[in-house]
Amino acid sequence: MAASHHRSLPVLVLILSLLLLAAAVGPAVSEANSTVFWPEKEMRKYRRARAHLKRLNKPPVKTIESPDGDLIDCVLSHLQPAFDHPKLKGSRPLDLPERPRGHAPDGTATTGHDFQLWRTSGESCPEGSVPIRRTKEEDILRASSAKRFGRKPIATTRLDSESDDHEHAVGYVVGDQYYGAKASINVWAPKVTSPSEFSLSQIWIISGSFGTDLNTIEAGWQVSPQLYGDSSPRFFTYWTSDAYQATGCYNLLCSGFIQTNNMIAIGAAISPVSKPTGGQFDISLLVWKDPNHGNWWLELGSGKLVGYWPSFLFSHLSEHASMVQFGGEVVNSRPMGEHTSTQMGSGRFAGEGFGQASYFRNLQVVDWDNSLVPVPNLRVLADHPGCYNIQGGINAVWGNYFYYGGPGRDDDNDDSCS
Repeated sequence: MAASHHRSLPVLVLILSLLLLAAAVGPAVSEANSTVFWPEKEMRKYRRARAHLKRLNKPPVKTIESPDGDLIDCVLSHLQPAFDHPKLKGSRPLDLPERPRGHAPDGTATTGHDFQLWRTSGESCPEGSVPIRRTKEEDILRASSAKRFGRKPIATTRLDSESDDHEHAVGYVVGDQYYGAKASINVWAPKVTSPSEFSLSQIWIISGSFGTDLNTIEAGWQVSPQLYGDSSPRFFTYWTSDAYQATGCYNLLCSGFIQTNNMIAIGAAISPVSKPTGGQFDISLLVWKDPNHGNWWLELGSGKLVGYWPSFLFSHLSEHASMVQFGGEVVNSRPMGEHTSTQMGSGRFAGEGFGQASYFRNLQVVDWDNSLVPVPNLRVLADHPGCYNIQGGINAVWGNYFYYGGPGRDDDNDDSCS
């Protein structure tokens, strides 16, 4: 009996080995197209991510660790990603632009350089360098591909399509030539329910048709778990010259925007943020076209120049804008077939007013004479008012303003938001 038992061991081992082998390769045989090649595909994605990472992250002269885990690299100004562009290689950032007439920095907005989390320790980058949020491997791997990393999905400006995956509540002006815009934007931390969705509040500078030649410059704050890996509101910029197809990117994630400030990190978390019935915080942003060199500059708060978009990046915006928009945008991926619960602004409707609803105030545009003027004939529009809405107004303190936002789908308005 003992001998029979010993003779059966190799057979058992063989059977177990075959079972394990079948478990390992079985799916590859039954699902050849989808399973056999996945390790190779994953490896290609990983290699592309590593190569993209190497191009993006420049050697720092100093690195600062933010309380939220971000690493802020201080990179020599002339080595930042913008100067990888063939038209910029070997050059350096330009001198100061001519500011618009009538421009008075907004002293009641969150100003200075201390509105970002990484600056709470008091550290900053040395003169001659710029702070760049370090891109991590996992950041790129969260994107659909290394090629699409740092880019918005196509069709993300109001009035551009019948697509319902991007929803807006905006104030806008159209029908003239615009050379910039300014506003103070209330900052919140809206809930984003799906990693592939985002919620943002921004200024759009727009020109061209809403086809493939659309040019935009954008700046504001956003919550984007896919891009940043968390739910913090972050200061951001964006640009495109072909309707988000192949050109442009967020922040400094491609060759485009040239940063000149050594104390503001684009893409870094904003702190503090507004609380319901509590302190209200906003950031003042000005984007305008320098009449001397034609580049589009970005200023934050009380006169702090962040940097500029070179004029040659654009076709239509090399001349002027034909529309300016202010407001909020969310992605609605319709999880479980229902409207998303991602919030816009504070997550409250416009009618709830100050301390509850989010706002834009002191809306202005830059005219042909490089002068800041109140927004003329502001129109307001919400794609789905039952989900997110907007109400405009004007007074002596806030000038042109509006409240906007909403909760998306929730227990209280699930019938009206669908």
